[in-house]
Amino acid sequence: MSKYDLIVIGGGSGGVATANRASTYGAKVALIEKSQMGGTCVNVGCVPKKIMWTAASLKEAIHEAKNYGFKTEFKEFDWNALKQKRDEYIVRLNAGYERGLAGNKVEVIRGEATFEAANVIRVGGNTYQSPHILIATGGYPVIPNISGAHLGMTSDGFFDLDHQPKKIAIVGAGYIAVEFAGLLNTLGSEVSLILRNNEFLRHFDQSIRSALMTEMEKDGVKVIRQTEIKEVKKTSNSISLITKSDEELANFDQVIWAIGRAPNTQALQLEKTGIQMTQAGYIVVNKFQETNTPGIYAVGDITGNHELTPVAIAAGRRLADRLFNGQDERHLTYENIPTVIFSHPPIGTVGLTETEAVTKFGFESVRVYESKFKPMHYAFNPDGAHCLMKIIVSGPDEKVVGCHGIGMGMDEMMQGFAVAVRMGATKEDFDDTVAIHPTAAEEMVTMKTSRVANTSAK
Repeated sequence: MSKYDLIVIGGGSGGVATANRASTYGAKVALIEKSQMGGTCVNVGCVPKKIMWTAASLKEAIHEAKNYGFKTEFKEFDWNALKQKRDEYIVRLNAGYERGLAGNKVEVIRGEATFEAANVIRVGGNTYQSPHILIATGGYPVIPNISGAHLGMTSDGFFDLDHQPKKIAIVGAGYIAVEFAGLLNTLGSEVSLILRNNEFLRHFDQSIRSALMTEMEKDGVKVIRQTEIKEVKKTSNSISLITKSDEELANFDQVIWAIGRAPNTQALQLEKTGIQMTQAGYIVVNKFQETNTPGIYAVGDITGNHELTPVAIAAGRRLADRLFNGQDERHLTYENIPTVIFSHPPIGTVGLTETEAVTKFGFESVRVYESKFKPMHYAFNPDGAHCLMKIIVSGPDEKVVGCHGIGMGMDEMMQGFAVAVRMGATKEDFDDTVAIHPTAAEEMVTMKTSRVANTSAK
């Protein structure tokens, strides 16, 4: 039986970051991975999605160039050529992860990991022991339990498409559904976005998600509300969706299920460890990423807490700092975590929504600053996407507790404002910052008019 100071199960962003950081402190580390290195983000998530989003953004730029006097003409988009380049890029990233682990002397073990005991892992015919075991196996996209569901694909399957669907249905209301709907529509597919309720992105700020809905529908996405699918049927050359009200939505080339993700726990045999899990299968951890079983930890999507790549990386590195570098109180604070939705236009957000702020601080303590405008990029385009920026403050000192925006460039500018919010900036701090002109970002430091929080946010 081979012994290590740390065994990491899962070669995604969180697992790799933890293994590398621990190894730099002199720990003997093994990392177990059964598939491509890099996990969901690199292979079927953030990275290939951002490449597709960028392609869509470039198409938008080609059309916008006409308003600036360029004699441009959009002739053709070669989906398969982009896919090949994208896949080659990901292969290079996989190799980069491998080189990084090798450079840090992390031993990579290929195969499916299962627990033999709380401190013993089996992979194939071999066993491995460690006083510290990290579970970082991530999640997977789910499909509904309905007849014909296999005729659709998940977000994983989307990245296998070697041609662009002409007409596609996307079922779901989360950020994956919204992102796919936006980029496919922009690239020229006819997109129907099917929602079980009236709205999407329900955990995001109301003003921001409403603004996105307006822009997407204006751009041609067909949003079908209050609709649940009970069956999927295949005809000779298309797919039909049958709703619970027996309406048929027909003639789709493809269907994407974007209805949520589930934790990868099934194969681990966690029952041998005594680890506490939620009813949905997520691993319960404390602020130090510790499970209830000593010596076993979990980071990333497997915990169900802010399922974002940078969160998994930050939590994993802090865990390694604590275990192998004497930083006894080192842990990730799961507050004011910024995120971006690569929609069209993109959304950036950090801190509390208006509803969350009212819930936490009380209706009387919350004020909201908002600015809606058309970015200068669209100076010659009457149909250009509008931008909405929103600052939520609390208390007599107007501490900024939420910062949200939708519009061109929001994906890049929000990072800096996230630093300010995390440091406890007030509205006065924002106001005292000299604006960069002419930019959209200057709106964040020049808002003067405020309002009380919406009564519906109580």
